[in-house]
Amino acid sequence: MPRRRSRSSLGPTGTQSTLSFSNSKVHKPTSAKEALSKSTAKFISSPKAEHTLDLGHITSAAAVASQAAIELAKPVKEKSIEELQAEKLTDGQIKKYWKAREAERQAPRVHQAGLGVEEKILRLFDMSSQYGPAIGIARMKRWVRANKLGLAPPIEVLAVLLREEKKGNTGIERAHVDELMSAKFVIGDT
Repeated sequence: MPRRRSRSSLGPTGTQSTLSFSNSKVHKPTSAKEALSKSTAKFISSPKAEHTLDLGHITSAAAVASQAAIELAKPVKEKSIEELQAEKLTDGQIKKYWKAREAERQAPRVHQAGLGVEEKILRLFDMSSQYGPAIGIARMKRWVRANKLGLAPPIEVLAVLLREEKKGNTGIERAHVDELMSAKFVIGDT
């Protein structure tokens, strides 16, 4: 049976005793310099060591370029069924696909007035989240991954990518939103 505390154990006035932390081993740094020196001491082997750490990060553009180079360096194998279908698509079929996508909208895409149909199709693919993330991955690799997962990406996107690859346009592999997200904006003095 649990024991109840009696009033006498709380002290003569019925209040709780004051806690004291003077014997605790917690030590807060007294200055920012002390905090910094303690946290970086394990990374610096000598006083003359450089104070920058290389974490191995690369830019998004470099990552996409390396992915595209790896895909192009793979040995030539038989074309998949999807690639054969994509190569058979005509310009008229690609434009028809785009007109159908544009007809789904209530208003035209005014901000894309200066772009070609191919770039518009690729940007729509970039912004379609059902095919997975578009940042940091080559468009072709994203299309293949979505196809392997059974997400049925548009064959027209593959057709555009294959045509641009034949033209030697390697910049088409990087998503436009990827370029926007990794851009560095500088605000000038005005």
